[in-house]
Amino acid sequence: MAAAGAPDGMEEPGMDTEAETVAAEAPARPLNCVEAEAAAGAAAEDSCAARGVLQPAPAQPPGDPAAQASVSNGEDAGGGAGRELVDLKIIWNKTKHDVKFPLDSTGSELKQKIHSITGLPPAMQKVMYKGLVPEDKTLREIKVTSGAKIMVVGSTINDVLAVNTPKDAAQQDAKAEENRKEPLCRQKQHRKVLDKGKPEDVMPSVKGAQERLPTVPLSGMYNKSGGKVRLTFKLEQDQLWIGTKERTEKLPMGSIKNVVSEPIEGHEDYHMMAFQLGPTEASYYWVYWVPTQYVDAIKDTVLGKWQYF
Repeated sequence: MAAAGAPDGMEEPGMDTEAETVAAEAPARPLNCVEAEAAAGAAAEDSCAARGVLQPAPAQPPGDPAAQASVSNGEDAGGGAGRELVDLKIIWNKTKHDVKFPLDSTGSELKQKIHSITGLPPAMQKVMYKGLVPEDKTLREIKVTSGAKIMVVGSTINDVLAVNTPKDAAQQDAKAEENRKEPLCRQKQHRKVLDKGKPEDVMPSVKGAQERLPTVPLSGMYNKSGGKVRLTFKLEQDQLWIGTKERTEKLPMGSIKNVVSEPIEGHEDYHMMAFQLGPTEASYYWVYWVPTQYVDAIKDTVLGKWQYF
């Protein structure tokens, strides 16, 4: 029966407090297994809902494509993980090296990698892929693809020393042998011309001086057969004319391989001179009694150092 003054269906003030007090004072009843499990689940749901956190999705099965797409490429030793790699075939000295290398690495970094593989210093490398690989561009920029062949040309320091040392020794021996040779003017093949003495109409010489070529031909000299010869330098035609009594040879200066000369013993103000017209010394065309002041000008003009007037 409701208390007086309180409408039906409504509780009087203080009833909640009493109920709470009674509940608190009543001894707790142990929960059975079903009740305990339900209570734990409800508490977990309430906690997640209060934080607004969704439960994590179940892990993808091993063969799922989405799981595989999230795995980044690894890199060979010396590179950082997560960079796109390409398979390269480094070919040097007839040896192939298969490496994986980051596609966004530069040509300079590739040289360092080649150095670590071959021992070839970067400064001595020529790295080629469809032309010379620029050091400041990446492999991606020069469109290197997986499986590409990278050609490397170069020699190690030891290789260079092994090749050059015998060559240098041979050059030194040749030079020493040359120094042991007797002067050209004493050799028999030249003595028969020089023994004729200085030609009477030879051009005057100035010992110790250097002059430009004269505007007139150099004349009054002998050739190897003892006949008179004159030299005319046609600069506008890039030719040297060697004239004798019988004929005149017009030689392109570019066809003359070398010019050698030596003072004539006892007449050092004149030289004997040879123009090399072929690959060997047998092609020398000898001229005797060349005035010394014109020797350097002749060499410079014939070998490409023009004299300007």
